Amino acid sequence: MFVCASTECLPDMPLSAAMARLAELEFTAVEIDIHEKGGHLTPAQVVADPEAAIAECSDRQRLRPVAVSFAASETPETYDQFEACSRLAKALGVVTLVVESSELGTPFNGEIERLRKLVAIASGLGCVVAVKTASDRMTQDAETTASLCRNVPGLGVTLDPSHFIYGHKKPASWEPILKYVCHVHLRDSKVDVPQVRIGQGGVEYGKIVAQLERVGYKRALSAHMPPLEGVDQIAELRKMRLLLESLI
Repeated sequence: MFVCASTECLPDMPLSAAMARLAELEFTAVEIDIHEKGGHLTPAQVVADPEAAIAECSDRQRLRPVAVSFAASETPETYDQFEACSRLAKALGVVTLVVESSELGTPFNGEIERLRKLVAIASGLGCVVAVKTASDRMTQDAETTASLCRNVPGLGVTLDPSHFIYGHKKPASWEPILKYVCHVHLRDSKVDVPQVRIGQGGVEYGKIVAQLERVGYKRALSAHMPPLEGVDQIAELRKMRLLLESLI
């Protein structure tokens, strides 16, 4: 296992500046967000000028890209955008593509069809789709997420343990999806607060690392923490890096 950080941790900086700051904080690997809203680089920009997108993401300040996070509204253009981002990932030597699941209420069979299309596109370019666990989406429940993986051959999971803590009277189990995990997002959370300062929530980082070691996980532990109002984000990122490095 190794530690990385998402560029989503520094949303108010240009992509190059965010990468430079992460390098200054002694991170050596990075997850690049390509989101329709709030991203440093949007899917539409990647489609419009793939070479410029590659150049922008290649200015890595000694950071090794290990994942690309894709988020876009469901439109007829979505699959073309995803393919463009998959090609970008391949050009960067990235295997893992993080995607969102559909919102709760989406027909199960419809979600399977959507994910199968994404997996087909990504696998054709040597990439792996890792659907991320999230509240108010189809992956908020571990059993449902595991069922998606069983019905979509090649689908992996991005585990965000905070969603199994926030909103639950006691932490929910994510055991059913451990064998499908190919990327991890980490922050700290409480039952009634989705994100708090590192060390003030209920995320048991040591236990998570032990669980992942048990299933042979050897990929990234990604700091994935949007800034909190009134909190020094740089200090929080440094704290997270040191904490995770101490566990591996």
